[in-house]
Formats: sequence, C-alpha cells, structure tokens
Amino acid sequence: MIILISLGIEGTAEKTGVGIVDSDGNILAMAGKQLFPEEGGIHPRIAAEHHAEWIPKLIPEAVSQAGISYDDIDLISFSQGPGLGPALRIVATSARTLSLSLKKPIIGVNHCIGHVEVGKLDTGAVNPVSLYVSGGNSQVIAYESGRYRIFGETLDIAIGNCLDHFGRETGLGHPGGPVIEKLAKKGSYIDLPYVVKGMDFSFSGLLSAALREAEKGTPMEDICYSLQETAFSMLVEVTERALSHTQKDEVMLCGGVSANSRLREMLKTMSEEHGAKFYMPEMKLCGDNGVMIAWLGLLMCKEFGPIELSETGIIQRFRTDEVDIPWIDNTKSYLELGDEFIAKGAESNIVKAEYLGEKAVLKDRIVKNYRIPEIDNKIRKSRCRLEARLLSDAKRVGVVTPVLYDVNLEDKSILMEEIDGVMVKDVIDDDLAFRIGEEISKLHSGDIIHGDITTSNIMLRDDQLVFIDFGLGRHSQLGEDKAVDLLVLKKALQSIDYNLAVKYFDLVLKGYGNESIAKTISDIESRGRYTH
Repeated sequence: MIILISLGIEGTAEKTGVGIVDSDGNILAMAGKQLFPEEGGIHPRIAAEHHAEWIPKLIPEAVSQAGISYDDIDLISFSQGPGLGPALRIVATSARTLSLSLKKPIIGVNHCIGHVEVGKLDTGAVNPVSLYVSGGNSQVIAYESGRYRIFGETLDIAIGNCLDHFGRETGLGHPGGPVIEKLAKKGSYIDLPYVVKGMDFSFSGLLSAALREAEKGTPMEDICYSLQETAFSMLVEVTERALSHTQKDEVMLCGGVSANSRLREMLKTMSEEHGAKFYMPEMKLCGDNGVMIAWLGLLMCKEFGPIELSETGIIQRFRTDEVDIPWIDNTKSYLELGDEFIAKGAESNIVKAEYLGEKAVLKDRIVKNYRIPEIDNKIRKSRCRLEARLLSDAKRVGVVTPVLYDVNLEDKSILMEEIDGVMVKDVIDDDLAFRIGEEISKLHSGDIIHGDITTSNIMLRDDQLVFIDFGLGRHSQLGEDKAVDLLVLKKALQSIDYNLAVKYFDLVLKGYGNESIAKTISDIESRGRYTH
C-alpha cells in the first residue's frame, strides 16, 4: 500500500500552524506560533500579518522536523474556513504558492471537522458526540446521514470568546480562560443567568451579568467560579441532550477550551452517568494546529481527490454540516437502557409507573452530578414547576399534551399519563409535517415556547399529535424565541433524513402559516455564530 504524506497549513484565527502527517496516521511534524494580542480581541488584519510572517518560517521547520524532503510531500492541505477573512486569505495564498512551486496537488478543508477527525485519530474514538469549544467556536457535533451535524451551538458568542472578553474587561488579561480557571478554585457560587434554548446555548447574557458583578465589587474569585460553572454546565447539558438523542456511546471533547480541567471533569462525569466512553485528544492537538488540517486533507483527498486552483477560494462561513463525510461507518453500538426505563433523557429519567390502576410515566429529574448543587437544584426545581404549568397552558390553546397527575417539587418529578403511540421521527411524512406546523403555531399563538421541539418529543397516538417534554419550555412573546423553537425542529428533521429535511421543514412552515417567521429563521442562521 502506498503511503502518502500531507502538509497542512492552519491559520483561521490567532494561531499559525504547519503539520505533516502520513496516510497511516503518523504525525511526522508539528510546528506553530501563536499571536498574543496586547489589548482588545484578535484583529483580523493583525492575525493575517502574523500568518504572513510565520508560515514561510514554519514550513521549512516542519519539513526539517519530519526528516523528509519537499519532494516527499504528496499533498498540500489548508484550512479553507470558517475563520477570519484576512487570515484565511493568507493561508490560501500560501498553500497555492507552495502547491504551484512544488507541483503538488492541493485541497481545502473545513477547520471544525479537522478538530473532530484529529481527535478521533489520537484517541481511537469511532463515532462520538463531540463538544468542540474554542475562542471562536462552540458546537456539539455528531455524525448522522452522511455528514457531521451540528446538534447544538452558541446563539451568540463562543465560550472562549466569552472567557477572553471577561478577562480583558476586568484586567485579568488575555487569554482569560487560564486565569479564570485558577481564580475559580478559590471562589463560591453567586447566581448568574443559565441560558439553554433547546439544543443551543447563549453566553452574552451570562457575560454581561458577570461584568456587572465585577463593577459592583463582587470578589473576582466568586465571579470566576460562577461564570465557569454556569457556562460549562450549559455546554455539558446540551452535549448530554445530543448523546441522549443519538443514543451513541462515545463522547469526545476537543478545541482549545478543553484545556480547562473543570470542563473535562464535568463532561467525563456526564459520559460515565450515561455509560458512554469519554475521550479527549492530547492537549497539543486540541488547539488549532496544522496536523489536523494535514490529516483531514488526506481523508478528503482519498474520497474526492484534490481540487483545482480555481476552487481554492476561502469560505469564511463554512458550516460543519456542509461537507459530505463518506468514510465513517455509522453502524455503532448504542447505549442500552434498563427494563424499568421508557427513556433516559438528558434532563430526566422516564420510568414506568401507575396512577389509580392506570399506566403512567414518572418524569424524574435526577441529580446531575456534573453540576454543582446550587445550579442543579435551581434548574431542576424551576423546570419542574414550569413544565407542569406549560402542559396545562398548551391544552388551553388546543394542543394535546399528556394528562398531568401529580407534581412533586421536593423530588423534582412529574407523574403523568402514558402516551400509547409512536414517535414522529419513526413515521414522519408530508401530512404530519404540515400538521406539526399547525400545532406549533397554536403553541406560539399562546406565547408558549416548547424549548425542545424534536421529532422525539412529538408522538402520534392513533391520528392525534401529542406534544411531550416541555422541560425546557417557557413563555415568550418574542418572534426570535419562536424562530429558535422552530430551528430546533429543523435540526431534528435533518438528523432523520437530511435530504428530506428541507421538504419537511418547508411543510412545517406552511402549516405554521406565518410567512414572516421564515425570514426571522434565516436572519438567525446568517449571524456571526455560523461563521467561526
């Protein structure tokens, strides 16, 4: 078998990297240089200048480190996006120049997928749910239907950006993460906003609240502790939701923020509670690096071949789910549930029960050991109370929900009717998609946000649609919140069948009957969080 060698160039943000990998997965060289901004955030022009200075130095360093000649290189790989425009242009220009001068083929790859694939290479993970967290990215990624799907992501800023911004504004310095982690070890909890919306999370309100506490003179150790615990709990909860939805048995952490030992501890605890294996690549492979670009280049080139120079333009908004991934075997071992479980969700266990001789289900919001008790108790109690109320409010607007039998706020549990039916994800068709849109419109007309409208949380009983699991629900009059509610469903449809998802979601919107909501959804999808 012929062994191919790939040289990869990375430079989507502040880190410049060059790596060399062979097609057997051996890392031959890894060279890099990081830009440390003196003040403020990363300026795209300064990042580009940094790459322009260091790429010509790092390429010969990597070749020397690998102990090869330039003739031994078979492929030039580069990060095509997502990232900062000026930085990406320097990387692409450098890769083109090298490709032409060496007369070697070239390929551009997706930066985010590079993190996942190099993590799998290093850890031996086969088909994990991945939490990818860095300065510019916060995504929960898992493979379904031929592509890596984004099951959850930030609605505004990335977690690394949040920590760095707090560090800069409070004088802790840049990067903020390491200093915050150190101070957090001496802190106590103060209440900060916890924002999980369906499968997505939001950090801007949390950041603003933390900065207000700093202005008030709250001890910095307490703010850092609470900021870190709250933000990481949100990330792990959404990863847990994706794990529960996909029923996979592996979890992987990657990206620069994975350097934080507390985040690693929390994600490992969650994985073990679900019986899933936890993986994290070597720290040097977690941050942006050329190795991940070189390795992904080999994987892509094997399947699709190199690209033409005319195709090497940058893709600043390069979505993870825009790339076909044919090399993954999706026959995976699923998590096994005990006989007493109807389902083991991210938020609660659904177990068999009885009420006055009738079959019932108990939704038991169990303790989440990855969260500190102050956050865990607050969330479980508030969600239990609100879900009971929303089940009744939904009935008032004409949406069928399970009959509520009992609410126990001390145990954080709800006893309700068992729905004898099938999940919509198993029977979805054109008619059901349209009808689901009609039912969601009824909820939204009553300013009810379900919060987690997936095809697992809508059931078909005889010919009746029944909405279940309002655990992330709330009341809101905002069109944006209603659009985000529908976006959760869109992602769920994509995880069933990506090719049919567009048609089904269009039918959902037709049934919904409000043309303006499509524009709001489009506006949300086009925002900065979808770029890098």
